[in-house]
Parts: sequence; structure tokens; C-alpha cells
Amino acid sequence: MEGEKRPAPYEGLFADGHLVLWTLCSVLLPVFITFWCSLQRSRRQLHRRDIFRKSKHGWRDTDLFSHPTYCCVCAQHILQGAFCDCCGLRVDEGCLKKADKRFHCKEIMLKNDSKALDAMHHHWIRGNVPLCSYCVVCKQQCGSQPKLCDYRCIWCQKTVHDECMKNSLKNEQCDFGEFKNLIIPPSYLTSINQMRKDKKTDYAMLASKLGKQWTPLIILANSRSGTNMGEGLLGEFRILLNPVQVFDVTKTPPVKALQLCTLLPYYSARVLVCGGDGTVGWVLDAVDEMKIKGQEKYIPQVAVLPLGTGNDLSNTLGWGTGYAGEIPVAQVLRNVMEADGVKLDRWKVQVTNKGYYNLRKLKEFTMNNYFSVGPDALMALNFHAHREKAPSLFSSRILNKAVYLFYGTKDCLVQECKDLNKKVELELDGERVELPNLEGIIVLNIGYWGGGCRLWEGMGDETYPLARHDDGLLEVVGVYGSFHCAQIQVKLANPFRIGQAHTVRLILKCSMMPMQVDGEPWAQGPCTVTITHKTHALMLYFSGEQTDDDISSTSDPEDTKETE
Repeated sequence: MEGEKRPAPYEGLFADGHLVLWTLCSVLLPVFITFWCSLQRSRRQLHRRDIFRKSKHGWRDTDLFSHPTYCCVCAQHILQGAFCDCCGLRVDEGCLKKADKRFHCKEIMLKNDSKALDAMHHHWIRGNVPLCSYCVVCKQQCGSQPKLCDYRCIWCQKTVHDECMKNSLKNEQCDFGEFKNLIIPPSYLTSINQMRKDKKTDYAMLASKLGKQWTPLIILANSRSGTNMGEGLLGEFRILLNPVQVFDVTKTPPVKALQLCTLLPYYSARVLVCGGDGTVGWVLDAVDEMKIKGQEKYIPQVAVLPLGTGNDLSNTLGWGTGYAGEIPVAQVLRNVMEADGVKLDRWKVQVTNKGYYNLRKLKEFTMNNYFSVGPDALMALNFHAHREKAPSLFSSRILNKAVYLFYGTKDCLVQECKDLNKKVELELDGERVELPNLEGIIVLNIGYWGGGCRLWEGMGDETYPLARHDDGLLEVVGVYGSFHCAQIQVKLANPFRIGQAHTVRLILKCSMMPMQVDGEPWAQGPCTVTITHKTHALMLYFSGEQTDDDISSTSDPEDTKETE
């Protein structure tokens, strides 16, 4: 209508401008806030890393502490922050710099060279004591109050109430507690350092003050084994032992780490390998290099904490099929102290490809567990190929075994290794053996195979004597296929026992076949495989949870110091 008032054009533009402005604010403001928070977080991370790099503490970040925790500086309850995996300090992020300056960490060597071996005092830190600890004075439980309270010695792990702490206790000498026979005291390393400057090497006299039971322990852990459980174990061992005794083999190779043994008395060192059978083989190869260097007197005895998938060697030596934190680390150290020494045969596997004499390629492996050709090697090869493509998907031991089951079921239908007896020739100690219609041949050095199956002894009325891992003999068996392997593992069938021998020779005449040595598989063309005895390794056998049959299969511990 003509009488109606129309809005001015600038009023519509002004309203549209408000709408655009509010739209931009609603979109850009969250982006700006997110960017600002990310920038602040990055600055805090750089600040923490700078402190971590310069600090003598072994600081580690955590988003959530596993139990009630209080900051050692401000005494406030904290859910996240940083902790030292050597001395056990726990701090809030804002107090990190103060804690780094105020508190000293474990000293791997003493600064004062004049201190005697028995003159080290307690190193007390306040708060966050273990919940199951008891006061050394009144024998009552410590750490029961919901606040920062009570003290713990970072060397002997003794705890004491605030009200029970006395000046005499502060100045009391530390005896290193329950694991004193496993710990390398800082004063010992200080004395060793001084002796090396004076060009003296008589370490036995120095060690005699620590007692005849002193058997220092070196920890070699693979931080990538066992769904990365090795990383957490490294920190727990550093708290209970001298941090200088604990190595991550992914950062410090075993060859370098084992040189610590040369600073210890003859035949005194022990090594605990935390990892799978592959990590154990890596460490034993480093021990063999010590023999080549003429360091036979410093060779340690080796125990195993199984973190891998198969863990057949650790099972044979009494350490179980896998560790998932079901027992505390302190109990693991007690088991190491109680273990007995045994020998383990190690074998040389030579694979010579067929071809003209001058063009033959020789591959050489060292075998601790077993060698095989056939369906079990095929399953390992398929598993290995897929794990290399997506390693993050194979972080669970249960999932890994499920993948093995899948490939075993697939091979039952395809039978890629059939008619093996027509493709190979087998010789035991130089005598050729006629083979039935097999799909696989397994050469055993240890009692267990396939994740916990006693292959040689079998079950039912056809049981054989227990296999030994120190008699210089190999046990050779055959399997009829993947389904037969599955029957053996659930104890519904026995393998075809071929025999025992000191030397095994296998000739692959034609085609490609899967092979493996200690779980390391590959596809192999025509070749000759020769297995001969190489050397002995000194191992530690734990009999705490084993049957009488298992105990009888071990060797006499009195001969464990003899080497080839």
C-alpha cells in the first residue's frame, strides 16, 4: 500500500552485517581457542622436555597415576604429572622444576672416592610409599593416610612413619635390603673407577667385602616386546636396583651392555632377559662374542622373563609361557636368586643354495629352539609378512594366536606343503632316512614347541623319554599337515618320531618351501641344510612351579661354569 513505510536500505545492510559478524565469531572463536590451547600445550611440552633432558632424574610423563598420588613438593593430590622411574618421585607439572632442584636421584657412582663400601647411608624420600609396606620401627602399616606422609629409602625400600623417623635413622647405614646380593653398589663402581685409573684389575678382592653370595644382576629388556610392557618393567627394575644395571636393548645393544660384566668378579654376573625368544637369541649371540674376545671368565648366566608370543625356551627353562604382570617385579627378582644354573646346547644351521660351486650362497643361523620346514614354518611366514605391514594390529598375544589359527585352518584346505617326502632327503648322523608321506619336518633342541607343546615325549601309550637341552642331541619328528599339528597341540595325537642325532642334514631337491629357525621364517628354494653343534650357553633354570618330569629333564647345575 502507498501509505506503508518502507525500511531504509542501510537498515537491511546493517542487520545483515550483524548476522555475518556473529557467524564469523561463532566459527573463528572456537578455532582461535583451540589454536591457543594447542600452542600452550606445545610450550609446556617443550618446557618439560627441556627439564627432562637436563635433569639427572629419569622423568616420565603420565596422564593418570594408577593409585592415589601426592606431589612431593606441594603435597597436593594429583591425577597426572611426572614421575622418576629411578627414585620414584612424583610431582605435579607446575612443581617439576622445583622438584628437580630440591631432590637428588639415585647416584650410580659416589662423588666421594674415599667412602668405603659399607659407609653408604639411607636415601629417604617422603610420601607415596607402597600401600602394603610396614614401618621398620613400629612394624605398623605405612602410607595408609590420604596425604603426603611417611618415608621410603630408594635403595633398600624400607619405609618408616613420619613420627618414627629419628636422627639416628637418618644417619643409619643402608644395607640395600632384600636384593643386596643383586645390586651393584655405587661405592663399588666408584672404587672400580679409581682402580682403573691406577691400572689395577683385581676386582675379586674388592667384591669380597660384599660377601660370597653377591651375584649382581644385569637387566636387558626389549621395550617393544609384550605389547610394550618392557618399557614399564625398565622403570620398576631401576627403582629396585642400581639404574646402571638396567638396559633397553633397543637403545643399547646387548654387546655393549654386557661389557658391564667385565667390571665384576669372575663367574658372578647374572642376566635377566625381558623379551621373547628372539631377544634371548640376540643376547646369547652377544655372549658368544664375549667368548671370541677372550672374556670367558666374565660370561654371565642368563634367566628369561617371557614377553613374546611363543616363549618356548623360557617355558623349557621353567620361567613360564608369558609374563603379563601377574606377579610383582620383586618376586621375579626372588625367583632369579633361587634359580639354578644349567647348560643349553646351541646349534649352527648352514643353508647352502644349489647352483654352480663358485656361485653357491651360504646362509648361517644360530639355533636355540628348533628348525622346521613345512606347515608350521608356513604359518610363521604368513604371520610375519602381515605383521610387518601392520605391526600395531599384532600387539595382543591372544590375537597373535588367533591369526596363527586362521593360517593353520587355511593350510588344512590348501595343503601347500604336501608330498614333502618326495621333495627332500633327510640324513641323521650321515645315514639316510626313508620318510613316509609327510608335510613337515621339525628338528628340536628344547622340550617345548608351538607355544607349550611337548612334541618329542608325546602322550598316551607311546610316550618317549624326556628330551634334554644339554645332551648334544637333536630330536627329529615329522607331521602330516596343519590339522595334525593342531591335534598334537591339544594332545589328541603324537608326531611321527624320526630319531635323534648329533648332526642333521636335509636336502631340498626342488620347489620353494617355507623354513624357520627359532620363529624367524623365510621362503627357501633348492638347498642343503646342515645342523651341527656350535657351543653351550649358561642359563638359569627356575623349578619353583615345575613338575617332577620337568625337573628331571634339567642338567646337573654343578657343571654350569664349564664352557667350550
